[in-house]
Amino acid sequence: MDKPPVIRVWKASEIPPEWIRKRRIMGGELTEELETHVKAIIDEVRKRGDPAITEFSKKFDDINLTAKNFRVTKEEISNAYRLVSKEQISAIEFLKEKIENMERRLLKQIKITIENGVKIRSLPIPIQSVGCYVPGGEAAYPSTLVMTVTPAKVAGVPRVAVCSPPTSRGKINPLTLVAADICKADEIYKIGGAHAIAALAYGTESIKPVMKIVGPGNKYVTMAKLLVSRNVAIDMPAGPSEILILADETADPQIVALDMISQAEHGADSISGLVTTSKELAENVVKELEMRVPSLRKGKTVADALSKNGFIIICERLNEAIEFVNTFAPEHLEIIAKNSVKIAGEITSAGIVLEGQYAPVSASDYGIGTNHVLPTSGYGHVFSGLSVLDFVKRVSFVECSKKGLLRLMDNVKVLAEAENLPNHFLAVEGRFKLEK
Repeated sequence: MDKPPVIRVWKASEIPPEWIRKRRIMGGELTEELETHVKAIIDEVRKRGDPAITEFSKKFDDINLTAKNFRVTKEEISNAYRLVSKEQISAIEFLKEKIENMERRLLKQIKITIENGVKIRSLPIPIQSVGCYVPGGEAAYPSTLVMTVTPAKVAGVPRVAVCSPPTSRGKINPLTLVAADICKADEIYKIGGAHAIAALAYGTESIKPVMKIVGPGNKYVTMAKLLVSRNVAIDMPAGPSEILILADETADPQIVALDMISQAEHGADSISGLVTTSKELAENVVKELEMRVPSLRKGKTVADALSKNGFIIICERLNEAIEFVNTFAPEHLEIIAKNSVKIAGEITSAGIVLEGQYAPVSASDYGIGTNHVLPTSGYGHVFSGLSVLDFVKRVSFVECSKKGLLRLMDNVKVLAEAENLPNHFLAVEGRFKLEK
C-alpha cells in the first residue's frame, strides 16, 4: 500500500506570493536552463538530420532506431489490430464520430455576407501539412490522437504526420496505432520528445517538414514547440494536465476527490486543485484523498502528483474564488456548486468549463465531443483549445459590382487622403473615368 498524499491547504489570503506570481507568468515552469537544453537538441537535428534522431532516441528512450524504421509500416498497423479488443475499437470509433460532428458544426459557422453590391465569402482553406504530437512511451493516449488528427482531417489537411514516443521495445502502443488508422493519419513516426518536434519543424532525410505542429507534451516538448514557432506555426503551449474544481458546500467531497485523483494519475507534473468557500468541504476532501490514494492502482503516481502540485484554496466569498480561477486560468475547470451555470458566466480564463457534478473531465476526455487538447500553465488567458479552426486559414473572396464600388468611393477617398496615400483613391476613381 502506498503512502497518502500530503496536500497543501491555504486560505486565499495566505497563498504564497511567489507561487501565484509564478503562475501569472504564462509558462512559468519553462526556464532558461530548459530552453538552452532543448535548443541544443533542435540545433543538432537541424544540422545532422536522421543520425541525430537515432542518437537522441537511444539517449532519451533507450531504443535503437535507424532511419529505415522511424516510420510505422502497414504491417505494424495490421498487427496492432490483432492486439486490441473489439470494444476498444468501438470506443475509438465512437469518440472519433463525436469529435467529427462537433468540428463540422464549428466549420459551418464561417459565413457569407452580401451587402449593397458587395459579396464576401470567408472560406476555410486547409493547411497543407500538419504534424500531430501524441504523448506515448510506456503510457498510451489514443484519445489524444483522435483529438489532433480528426479535426485536421475534417478541415481537409492533405498530409497529417504523427509523432509519438515508442515503448522500451521500440513499438508504439497498438491502440494508438489503431486510432491512427481509424482517423486516417498519413504518416506515423516512432519518435518522441524535443527531437520529434525538431524533425517535424525542419525535416530530416526521412521525415518531410510540416507547416504546423499541434498536440500536448511534457515540458521538453512544450519548450521545443515554442522555440520552433519562430519558423513553423504551432497550436498552443499544451503541457502537463491540470484540473481546478470550484466548489461550494453542496459539493460531494467524494466526487471532488475522485476528480482530483483522475488528473493526478497523468503524472507527477499534473496539477490538481480545489478552490472552495467551504472549510468543511476542504477538510473532507483531504480525508477522502488520504483514505483513497494509498490503495489505488497508480497510487504512488497520484500521491506524488498531489504532494507536489496538489492544493486546496479556502475562500471567504464566492467572488474571491472566481477571481482566483480567472487568475489561475486552469486547463480544465469544473464547477460543482449551486448556480453553476451562472458562475460559469463569470469565468474569463479557462481551457474548458464543465458545469455541474455530471460533467467530469473524464467525460470531456473520452465521449462528450469537446477537444481535450487545451492550454495549460496559464495560457488559457490567451489561447483556446484545439479545434478544426487551427487547421485552416480563413481567406476572404470578394465580389464587388460597379454600384457597390461607387457606394464605397467617397469613404475610400477620405481615408486614403487622411493616410497620405492618394494613389489608393485614384485606383478606385480610375475605374469610372475609363468608362467616360
